[in-house]
Amino acid sequence: MILNQVLIFSPTGTPGVGKTTLGKELAQRTGLTYINVGDLAQEGQLYDGYDEEYQCPILDEDRVVDELDEKMIEGGVIVDYHGCDLFPERWFNIVFVLRTDNTQLYSRLEGRGYTGKKLQDNVQCEIFQTIYEEAMDAYSKEIVHQLPSNTPEDLEHNLEQIVQWTEQWMKDHN
Repeated sequence: MILNQVLIFSPTGTPGVGKTTLGKELAQRTGLTYINVGDLAQEGQLYDGYDEEYQCPILDEDRVVDELDEKMIEGGVIVDYHGCDLFPERWFNIVFVLRTDNTQLYSRLEGRGYTGKKLQDNVQCEIFQTIYEEAMDAYSKEIVHQLPSNTPEDLEHNLEQIVQWTEQWMKDHN
């Protein structure tokens, strides 16, 4: 797929919902550039300290936005991060919030080694639709869409749906 127009979107959601799997597979199917914000931050040490309670670095959001800005202008990008409200609205044509059943999410996060408060807070984030609400507050409601992400069939359906949307967007804008 050749991109003549800017096309940028974000799969987002609570950790463990399948953003990275979806984003990488989507990049292979569409030719879009996949950017994992966590990897970008790690490579560039784009941190502003360390959170002892959650045992993870604190993202320096301003530096991340600065680092991505030029890539975003070029377009053709899939941005993978558990939140999206830190990014300017002008960056995205569409935002997909992946949603997972809480019991499945709990098992996935436990399998990643999440424990205690970190595990509980992430499951609660999914229960209370925190990421979806943040996306709805940060962006035009027309570009924010929820997708189920519980099974391999959901993944395949989501990929097919997003590929079709991408192809239609390209036809409409080129």
